[in-house]
Amino acid sequence: MGIIQRQGLRSSIFLMIGFCIGGINTVFLFPKIFTQEEIGLTRALLETATVLSVLASLGTTPVIYKFFPFYKSRLSAGQNDLPLVTGLICLAGFIFIMIVGFIFKDFIIRKLGRSPLFADNIFLIIPFTFIILGYIWMEAFGWALKKTVLTNFLKETLIRIVTLVLVVFVGINLISKQQFMELFSMVYLLPAIILLVVLWRSGEWKLQSIKSIVTHRYKRKMITFGMFVFGASFLNIASRTVDSFMIIGLKGLAETAVFLIATYLVTFMDLPLRSINSIATPVIAESWKEKNYKNIETVYYKSTITLMVAGVFIFSVVMLNIDNLVVFLGQDWALVPQVALIMGISKLVDLSTGVNGQIISTSSNWRFDFFTNVLLTLLAFPLNFFLIKAMGIMGAAWSNLIAITAYNAVRYLFIYKKYGWQPYHFGHLKIILLSIIFYLLVAAVPFIMNIFLDSVFRTVLFSALFVPAILKMNISEEFTSIAHNVLRKTRLKK
Repeated sequence: MGIIQRQGLRSSIFLMIGFCIGGINTVFLFPKIFTQEEIGLTRALLETATVLSVLASLGTTPVIYKFFPFYKSRLSAGQNDLPLVTGLICLAGFIFIMIVGFIFKDFIIRKLGRSPLFADNIFLIIPFTFIILGYIWMEAFGWALKKTVLTNFLKETLIRIVTLVLVVFVGINLISKQQFMELFSMVYLLPAIILLVVLWRSGEWKLQSIKSIVTHRYKRKMITFGMFVFGASFLNIASRTVDSFMIIGLKGLAETAVFLIATYLVTFMDLPLRSINSIATPVIAESWKEKNYKNIETVYYKSTITLMVAGVFIFSVVMLNIDNLVVFLGQDWALVPQVALIMGISKLVDLSTGVNGQIISTSSNWRFDFFTNVLLTLLAFPLNFFLIKAMGIMGAAWSNLIAITAYNAVRYLFIYKKYGWQPYHFGHLKIILLSIIFYLLVAAVPFIMNIFLDSVFRTVLFSALFVPAILKMNISEEFTSIAHNVLRKTRLKK
């Protein structure tokens, strides 16, 4: 797990910077500059383009993750036709999606009756989808070539810096809100150009038209694998974004904005998951190829303990300060704490199961990944529809918790029954108990002066209690090792 730890630390730094900038954008600047409907529009554009880009990829990205090691070990860069083949497939998928969208344009606009602002700007989805599609296609090769630090910086940090600049431009009246929306739909363009240049200059990525022996040999397996995993990936992202789309359709863009703020606070918990996933995926794929099952089991165990520690820490800090945030934003955002609580518990469940998805999707049992995502979709769609109609955005939060818990329980049981890997022990329970005890202690402290000082104090106090306790008990070897390395380098500098 050495490479995961080394690259994970560097990636986490960029992820943290990116999420902090994103937090400034989403939680502080957007509510002060844009209306709730306009904030909801940015969420609608981004999630629609993301779903469509995954659909247009037609399963090419999982094929790249799984089969690139075979191309790399058997062919030179000049003989590797995987970039061109997958690129053409993505282009064909995009054209097909746009044709279908054009045919059903009037029907789609009618269905957006509660969100007229979205209907007026629906044309922005076209460039947004195309650019995101190009980026995720190249990102898959970046992961396969272990350039995960760069891809995480581009996707998680640079994009948010560009968004921050655009928001500031609106704030100082340099551009209009409509111009912001148009430029926001191209926010992935600069990262995509940079990644293209880096991949091309690496010498390991070329658009070759030669039909290689690897493609000839594995094409049937690649098509079957790609279609199944593509179906799983699409169903997964559709089930995880259906809440936003149903809120847009059933309740409008204003409530979508409230849901956006709550869920963004919870996505801070995704920081370590995004970093570990991008690095662990090629490592697990290579371990399956080499039949190094012990390494996969080790990665599985360490991912659950590491992600649980990070998740409960971030979740506790968010919930300790969320009332201060509502005071800052105003009473229009009063539902944020309740939504964030339920969504945060759901995210903890997801994090605590580690890299189970990467283990299944890169194994010989990858078809099961598809079936579990079918289950997630079958649960998410009806739950969201009925609970959102009955409870509003709180219904979306509860449906997310129910669906994600069932989904991960099935995946955990499958890995345990199939491979005998059970990653949990008493250390996981210690993490939960410590976080609850320290949270209650810090929450009991009286309010201090103003919301900003109070938030800083509670964050520092919880960190001072939780982090040393985790290190003292050596619950996570990864965190202990990182802490020792940081301390050692600090002493050397002195």
